[in-house]
Amino acid sequence: MSVDQVRNIGDREEEAVGTHEGAVAATAALLSYPVAPGYRLNVRSGPGTNYRLVRVLSEGSRVAISCQRAGERVSGPYGTSNIWDNIGSGQYVSDAYVRTGSDGYVAPRC
Repeated sequence: MSVDQVRNIGDREEEAVGTHEGAVAATAALLSYPVAPGYRLNVRSGPGTNYRLVRVLSEGSRVAISCQRAGERVSGPYGTSNIWDNIGSGQYVSDAYVRTGSDGYVAPRC
């Protein structure tokens, strides 16, 4: 698969691919969203604060959301939400701390 260009869409980055096969999956995997400015974000092993802390993202981080699921309701700079973003195998962050531009789901459900 060849890459033709990278373009910014608001606060998201999207990479356009040169082949049709897998383009939708490749584009979805390449979207990244900024973590709220001034926050170090806890990454949990599941969709809630009661799950084990996996790591902490530094200020200014961006995350690629592979899927989203409902979990514990959390309040943050982008409102109150029960949506948790899966950013890797066994790695979840509260959507209330990620600027997705939406109060709803922006990725497939896990």
